[in-house]
Amino acid sequence: MHCKDVSMHEVGFPLTEDSIARLMDGWRSYVRTDALVLKSGDEYAIVELRKRPGTGLFRELDGYSLISMPEDTVFVEDPELDVLNLPAMALLQAEHPGKAVVVRGMFSHISYVKDLEPLRLTVVDNVPPSPAKLGVLVRKALESGFVELPVIVTERIVDMASKVPEVETPAVMFPCRVSHLEAPMPFCFLDDAPDDPGEVTLIGCHLSYRIYRELYGSDVPFINVCPADHTVPGEKSIVKCCKVKQGHEIDGDVVRVPWGATVPEVVGAINALFSSSDC
Repeated sequence: MHCKDVSMHEVGFPLTEDSIARLMDGWRSYVRTDALVLKSGDEYAIVELRKRPGTGLFRELDGYSLISMPEDTVFVEDPELDVLNLPAMALLQAEHPGKAVVVRGMFSHISYVKDLEPLRLTVVDNVPPSPAKLGVLVRKALESGFVELPVIVTERIVDMASKVPEVETPAVMFPCRVSHLEAPMPFCFLDDAPDDPGEVTLIGCHLSYRIYRELYGSDVPFINVCPADHTVPGEKSIVKCCKVKQGHEIDGDVVRVPWGATVPEVVGAINALFSSSDC
């Protein structure tokens, strides 16, 4: 809800049901105003307005509803928060469960949020490199304004370096040198295609495993860090997948985007994931 729909009014009396009723008696509202935030010192209350039909810029009230009283209302000032961005407002609500939140955000716009149920999305990705690329893309997608859903995000990061202690061979192989991964035992990189990797364990995804078999014509001990294999049943998740060339693919509660996904592709994936089933 934008500040064109929400008006803030400062009063000089304690905010009680009786004092608000007296204020509302004879109140005339601007035609676009749907809610009134009342401020008394450091206390806030929110009133939803019902206006009578009419003409002109101001209308008589047909009634009002108390959305929240001071004991149930908090005020947040965040000049970086876009009050028109539903994911941002959902995150704000999640930070103040059970409360109505009045917020003065970007451009000093006033709005509020109450009882907004978030849609939870888990980003599953690998590091290094850090930060996890898909997490960055998802945050940019949610900030874009093109995801008009109350999506809030958690991340499940599969750290390839943390898998090294599981290696039981004399050496370990990582997928690519750009990761700058290291190990306390001899290590090499699949994209270097060493002539004789020796007895190694490959830490990588299924494509890495296939590439190894094509290069060396043999199996290899394998520690799977493929994000798609680290999702949880029943949990809405987004992953990168080398099998997806463009756009996105949905498999139950998981949406897959290309390894080189763009922000528009991630926007489309998130919208599709939450529109593909009842949320």
